[in-house]
Amino acid sequence: MQDEKYRTLSTDELETELRRSPSLDSFLSEQEECFKDTAFTDLLTHALDKSGMSKAALARESYTSEVYLHQIFSGRRRPSRNRLLCLCIGLRISLEDCQELLRRNRNAMLYARYRRDAVIAYGITHGMDLYEINDKLFQENEETLM
Repeated sequence: MQDEKYRTLSTDELETELRRSPSLDSFLSEQEECFKDTAFTDLLTHALDKSGMSKAALARESYTSEVYLHQIFSGRRRPSRNRLLCLCIGLRISLEDCQELLRRNRNAMLYARYRRDAVIAYGITHGMDLYEINDKLFQENEETLM
């Protein structure tokens, strides 16, 4: 998902440009692409295409109903943070790509200072499946993803 097509300025870069800009109007027009939040569904579709999985396989791997999954991909439903994490784990995407999907869906990204988030991030980084991550969360007395 880190294709150039989806690359935007980082927040720090954007803030620097904002400070340097001679006027708000010029900043807003020059950085218009940064404000066009690439649709969450576009990024999710890109991740699915990159994985080579079918939606049916993703539904199985993420323990998500196919109907609900189709609603997410069509933009009719927005997944909760936990459900999106299940999708990321099912897709077996990188932690970096998972963080980007969380951000684009306006969810809190995984934060290693939170024990539960650290377990989830570890599982994603080490290629654990959803069942293994949930089991580890349960063992650590943390809320499971499903």
